[in-house]
Amino acid sequence: MIQKAMVDIKTSDGAMPAHWMLPAGPGPFPGVIVLMEAFGLVKHIEEVSERLAGEGYAVLAPDLYYRQLPDNKTGYDELPKAIGLMQKVDDKKFVEDMKAAFAFMEHSGKVRADRIGVTGFCMGGRLTFLTAAALPDQVAAAAPFYGGGIANHLGQASAIKAPMLLFFADKDGFIPLDQVQAVDAKLKELGKDYRIKRYADADHGFFCNHRASYNETAAKDAWGELKTFLASKLA
Repeated sequence: MIQKAMVDIKTSDGAMPAHWMLPAGPGPFPGVIVLMEAFGLVKHIEEVSERLAGEGYAVLAPDLYYRQLPDNKTGYDELPKAIGLMQKVDDKKFVEDMKAAFAFMEHSGKVRADRIGVTGFCMGGRLTFLTAAALPDQVAAAAPFYGGGIANHLGQASAIKAPMLLFFADKDGFIPLDQVQAVDAKLKELGKDYRIKRYADADHGFFCNHRASYNETAAKDAWGELKTFLASKLA
């Protein structure tokens, strides 16, 4: 039976709400931080977190838009509002928020501090990559899904220590293929432990069954890939 709660994580700017989910048993468990889409801490992120907890991970999904509360979620048909919220995310403040998230997990008594991975979707995919670069000694594995803007962080990629599995969609209008190729080339040049998984028939947001771009075949395959990757690096 999964234990589910909403918790407040103390940051320098206030309280950051987060979904906190634990598997059955005493722990300590390997942990996963799930980083949200541009649309906010929506139902999809809660569902992904619950699925990961069902696989035996302690899962934390923080509300990265907590500074914009209470009006800090959007529907998938409200892209301009989502972009507006996303543009308010300050990367330096985000890294401080992530330090607080890691500290929460480590101090919970339920998580193995040396076995915490990060995954994220859309905006959260970019921020997963950024976390791996900015906090290399805390991230044990990183799995970004269709992270637009990852190519902009390649100058920081040399710091990454964690193995990575990066998911992209060939029909993604937000992430041109040349950006995916640039990420691939740079990580290869740096000798990083990584793999890129591309889906030829999928679009941006293919993993989210609440979006029109949901691709069941790609989503099922990606879930299997994610489970295998996390189990091999965190278990």
